[in-house]
Amino acid sequence: MLRVALTGGLATGKSFCTARFAALGVPVVDADLLARDAVAPGSPGLSAITSRFGPSVILEDGRLDRAALASLVFADRSARAELESIVHPEVYRRINEWFAGRPAGTRFAIADIPLLYETGQEHDYDRVIVCACAPAEQFRRLVSRDGLSAEAARARLAAQWPIGEKGARADYVIRTDGAFDETNEQVQRVYDTLVRGSHV
Repeated sequence: MLRVALTGGLATGKSFCTARFAALGVPVVDADLLARDAVAPGSPGLSAITSRFGPSVILEDGRLDRAALASLVFADRSARAELESIVHPEVYRRINEWFAGRPAGTRFAIADIPLLYETGQEHDYDRVIVCACAPAEQFRRLVSRDGLSAEAARARLAAQWPIGEKGARADYVIRTDGAFDETNEQVQRVYDTLVRGSHV
């Protein structure tokens, strides 16, 4: 079985592409969902975050206040690194567990990992797919679609590697600047290539 990572940047269409691969029958897992589980109420991860960042990042019902935490970590690189040191090891443990649990005969499976390159984990995967669009389009989507202020959008983009650098290191790049049909065609081409590669 090929272990495939799918990554990109904020608002580059990762979720859309992951859903398309899933529709083609590919097993997929989302690192963001695993990260949420890793900091669920009662988890060691949430306890560690509370110890480091204080009760101001916890909602009244005991859940993590993601907006409050984001405002802290995107304004302070060292704080962001500390948060990542808490969450990322647990997320990667869960991803590895998920791959190990795929049924025998699975040709390939895909993990959607937004910070694959930033965490230096790309070498743990047989293939890497990068979803990419123009930086100006990323910014537009974050502001118009996700409702971030221009300042917040710039801060979040600055916290990730430039999308061009990720694309240069990838095995496959799927451009999401165009129409959905164009993206779908690229997903199909990558799928077909991976199916062939899984028989090598």
